Formats: sequence, structure tokens, C-alpha cells
Amino acid sequence: MGKVCVRGFAVSIDGFGAGPDQGLEQPMGKGGQALHEWFYPTRTFREMIGQEGGTDDPFARAAGEGFGAFILGRNMFGPAGDDWGGPDWKGWWGDDPPYHAPTFILTHHPRPPIEMQGGTTFHFVTEGIEAALEQARAAAGALDVKIGGGVSTVRQYLLAGAIDELHLAVSPVLLGRGESLFAGIDLPGLGYRVAQVTPTALATHVVLTR
Repeated sequence: MGKVCVRGFAVSIDGFGAGPDQGLEQPMGKGGQALHEWFYPTRTFREMIGQEGGTDDPFARAAGEGFGAFILGRNMFGPAGDDWGGPDWKGWWGDDPPYHAPTFILTHHPRPPIEMQGGTTFHFVTEGIEAALEQARAAAGALDVKIGGGVSTVRQYLLAGAIDELHLAVSPVLLGRGESLFAGIDLPGLGYRVAQVTPTALATHVVLTR
């Protein structure tokens, strides 16, 4: 059985993983896009959007490699609400999402699975985080499961003690408001320690393990 990981999760210096006022026009919230400036120039990101070139960033590569299944929160698939962004909405990423594996969406609104191009199938789980993780582990087999976000989803799995490894890309950005990743969470009390710190020009990469 593989590990349960968060990798490539961008946060601001003041600990926010998304800005305020998230919505269809600003899915990452006000100022939230700046958290990912480290990722946009990489080859990994450019391949995701069908472009060539880019830098060979090992943290960007690790954020997408070796996973047999993904778990995403509701807003990582579509805008908030029970209409899923409209009857034809199939996620933020178009016809060929970057997951290429079974991807489990946490939601309160049931929906049949959606099979996409490139090996991604979205499964909608209404029974909670434990059920989603059980299904993801079964789908992943010996490979790792990635908790892809957003902030609320990562927090729930942290508090449940389910995350084995957490890689944060700490961006040199102050948001002031938004979704706080660690507010009220005692990471040392949950058994986490800092295993790696790697500063780069666009982000400081911090890996926590337990």
C-alpha cells in the first residue's frame, strides 16, 4: 500500500492556501493565483496545458508523479453550489484533466461518475473523507494517493491523521485573508516534523512527515 501525500500545495507566507472571495471568476480567490507563480514556468505545468518548454523543477514533477488515485474537494472540481457550474460542467480542466487516474471528489451533491480523456474518471463521494480514502486506496493499489486540495480537504485529512507526507510550496506572498491552512491545528501534536527545507527563487519548499 502506498502513502497518502499532499505535494505541491502552495501557501502564502501568512499561511493561506486560497484568497478570499473564491468563485467562478476567481477560483483561487482574490490574489490566490500568485501563490502558484513558482509552478507556472515549469515543464510540468506547461505540459498540463498543452505547451512545450519550461523549467525542469523536481518539486513540480513530484507533485504529479507516482499517484494511483487523487482526492479533491468539491471546489477543486467546480464552482460552489449544487448545479455543478451548469449541466455540461465537467471540471476546471476541460476534456483531458491532468490527473490520469481515478479521482474522487468530496461532495454533498451526488452525481454519476464522469469518464474523461487521458485516463481520468471523476467519482463523486457523498459519504465523507474516510469513504473517499478507502475508495482511493483501493483504486491506487501499490501507488500513492494524493490529497489534491483545496484547503478544507487538506485540513480534514490532517486532523484525521491520514496524511503521511505534506509538501508545501511557501510563496513570497501575503494574502491577509482567505482560507488558512493550519489555523487551530497542532502539527507537532499530530506527529509532524520538518523533514526538508529547500529555498528557491520563487518559493521555499517545505516537506513535513510523520
